Amino acid sequence: MTETHPIDRLFDVIRSRKGADPETSYTAKLFAQGTLKIAKKLGEEGVETALAAVAESREALVGESADLLYHLLVLWAACDLEPSAIYSALEARTQRSGLAEKAARPDKA
Repeated sequence: MTETHPIDRLFDVIRSRKGADPETSYTAKLFAQGTLKIAKKLGEEGVETALAAVAESREALVGESADLLYHLLVLWAACDLEPSAIYSALEARTQRSGLAEKAARPDKA
């Protein structure tokens, strides 16, 4: 039997909260508020994670990182994006250097 990655298990739980009662589920409340609110919350969590990395303890960074990943998964679910799509993009990036990948982007400045 193959063990499922914690991100995949959490994503399944998050996805199951779509349409649930926002009064009983924080995740359902986020879905009810819409993608813009979820995206804003993700941004807040990103800032908190970055600040924890430079100003707080390792434990704080772990907690903030978990919050960041959770909110990212909520955003993916809100946008009907499966983790496997991100896994594929990450796998493709392992096939060439980050500098080459960045140089190939059409929006490079």
